[in-house]
Amino acid sequence: QVQLVESGGGLVQPGGSLRLSCAASGNIFSIYVMGWYRQAPGKQRELVAQIRRGGSTDYADSVKGRFTISRDSAKNTVYLQMNSLKPEDTAVYYCKIDGSSGVGVNSYWGQGTQVTVSS
Repeated sequence: QVQLVESGGGLVQPGGSLRLSCAASGNIFSIYVMGWYRQAPGKQRELVAQIRRGGSTDYADSVKGRFTISRDSAKNTVYLQMNSLKPEDTAVYYCKIDGSSGVGVNSYWGQGTQVTVSS
C-alpha cells in the first residue's frame, strides 16, 4: 500500500505565494516521476508540473516562470512552489507519483488540496 499526503493549500490573494508538499510512504521502492496536477470546477484535470528521477522537469505553459517543482528523494517528497498566483490558478491540486513496489510501475494519487486565489 502506498500513501500520499499533501499539505500546503489554502486561500491566498492574487500575487501571493503558496508551497505545496506531498510525501509518499508505504510499500514503494522506486519513484520515477513525481508531479502535480490540478482540476478546476467544470474542467478536466491537467498537468501542472512534473519532475523525473534524474531531475528533468516539465511545466504547463500557464505556470512557467511562476511555479517551481522540486523533490527530496531521501524523503520521497515533492514540492510545488507557487508564486505570482492568479485567480485562474484556483483549483484542487493533486500529487501523483509513478513508482514501483517491486512488480511493474504504477501511478498513485493524493487526496487533493484546495488552492483558492481570491481578493
